[in-house]
Order: sequence, then C-alpha cells, then structure tokens
Amino acid sequence: MTPRATHDYAEGGLPAALEFLKRTRNALRMLRWVRVFKDRLHVIDVNHDFFEVRGIGYPDADVVSLLHNLNTAFNPETIHNETDAEYKEFGAGKRYPWAHDRVM
Repeated sequence: MTPRATHDYAEGGLPAALEFLKRTRNALRMLRWVRVFKDRLHVIDVNHDFFEVRGIGYPDADVVSLLHNLNTAFNPETIHNETDAEYKEFGAGKRYPWAHDRVM
C-alpha cells in the first residue's frame, strides 16, 4: 500500500511535521492506529488508509510530541526502548471522560 500523503522530517523540523499532521488529518476517516518504526511513522484510519512521516521513529525525542498531537495511547517513558518487532503499534484518538480534569 502507498500512503495518501508523506512528509520528510528534518532535524529540528517538529513545527513542520505538526503542521503536516494538522493539514492531512482531515483527509482520513477516524484515526485508529499509529505505527512507529525506527525511521518513520504511519497514521492509519478505520479504512486502512494512512499517511507517513519519514525520518523520525521511536528512538527520536520529537516522536513524543507527534504522538501526543495524534492523541495516541502510549507510555512516553518506554517509547524509546528497542524492540525486536518491525514497529510499535498504538491506538490513536484516545478519549477522556467528561470532566476528567476537575478536582473534587
């Protein structure tokens, strides 16, 4: 399969990558998964269409900001750990219950 859109991440290019995610997000249906490879990131919707950010992967520090932007359910403390698998897969579009941020 080929991605619907791609972005080539450059060192220090976090604002451009975040802008790419913001612009292309509307081209997909409801987001379901995020696959993080060593050198790229796939954002996949319910129809298995996806877009790709090349040049950034789970070893990179900026991947945490990209995953937070996509509302990905992941552990920021362990995202950078090595894996024998081809990629790490996380659910996207996490939801919070109503008033989760209120203190009683």
